[in-house]
Amino acid sequence: MHKKKVTLLDGAVGTSLWEKTDHKVPVWRYNVENPEIVTRLHQEYVAAGAEIILANTFGANAGNVKTSDYTVRQIVKNAMKLASFAIAGKAKIALAIGPLSGLLEPYGDISTDSAFRMFDEQIGYGAEGKPDLIFIQTFTDVKMLKIALKVANQHDLPVFASMSFDQTGHTMMGNSVQDMLQGLKGFRIDAVGLNCSLGPRAALPVIEEFSRDTDLPLLFKPNAGKSSLVNGKTVYESDAEKFSKEILPALDYGVQYIGGCCGTNAACIRQLRDRLIQLQEN
Repeated sequence: MHKKKVTLLDGAVGTSLWEKTDHKVPVWRYNVENPEIVTRLHQEYVAAGAEIILANTFGANAGNVKTSDYTVRQIVKNAMKLASFAIAGKAKIALAIGPLSGLLEPYGDISTDSAFRMFDEQIGYGAEGKPDLIFIQTFTDVKMLKIALKVANQHDLPVFASMSFDQTGHTMMGNSVQDMLQGLKGFRIDAVGLNCSLGPRAALPVIEEFSRDTDLPLLFKPNAGKSSLVNGKTVYESDAEKFSKEILPALDYGVQYIGGCCGTNAACIRQLRDRLIQLQEN
């Protein structure tokens, strides 16, 4: 089926942290307000077999943090400490960098310079916590992605880049897989692919397109299918068994880094690990 070594990533950070508390706030706040659940989540993922875990830094940029009593430095540094403590050397730590809330000019009011400054601050403090790599993810605008990559490449760390596509193979801003790969030229990238938006089955055509158009190592971190509200709670269509089964065909396209996004938790990663072990044994 596949000859390359497959590295198991973790599942969702945000939706999994919300599963652990009734106090739903932007999850970066838990680094200060409820560090125990952040630590526990990292430990669950390591126990489930994840070889790379995401620090809880995804939305910890100045645009988001300015509405709180905290600083980006405080949130990001705490996140890195919690991750290091939780995994105790048993896995690698990825500094998670998500898109800014808002759009770049001319569609929105974020200037290129201010975007650069925000990423520079977030990634700078994150890098001080000595992550093993920088994982830039869930971006929908190639232009914003390039600004984050420019900052990330200032640090001597591997960089993963993934965007969030719909079923037509385009991002919310209309970028295609080709647009993304074109945009990555000239940057140092260690893995590329998609995360979020779609469940594993719906996301397969997009990863297939990546496999046709690039020789870079591929990463695949889809959601647990579609979500819906049931009795006021967000429920995803795929349980651990269905998710781990439906994601496996991605290996046929040479995916080397595999895990989950929204709606996936440690149970999904554990099942996926078990299936990967079975495949290697057969």
